[in-house]
Amino acid sequence: MNKLKCIIKGLVISNIVSLFFLFIISILLLNTNFKEQYIEGTIIIFSAISILIGTSIATIKINKYGIINGIIISILYMLILYISSSFICNDFSVSISTIFMLIFGIILGTLGGIIGVNIKY
Repeated sequence: MNKLKCIIKGLVISNIVSLFFLFIISILLLNTNFKEQYIEGTIIIFSAISILIGTSIATIKINKYGIINGIIISILYMLILYISSSFICNDFSVSISTIFMLIFGIILGTLGGIIGVNIKY
């Protein structure tokens, strides 16, 4: 599988995992006393897990340049997340939270890329 296909696969997997987690959050909000003040932190944690899974799976097949590929996937993931949430909220402003999420995503993408390259299948 070529590099571009692996990157797209990692990106798609990251987004599918995120959608699954968002579905879980919505069920929790509807059926429990889960407080809305914890949503942002929960989304950060679930995004981190999604990025780690997607970048690891993508770089397992590529088997080299894990850091670079992890950064590429995480930046694309964060761009998709930013654009989709901006459309939903009708607010395209960039805040400290947005910058933090981008930096955090890049760090986790790097880590996921390193993990993926070092997994032997």
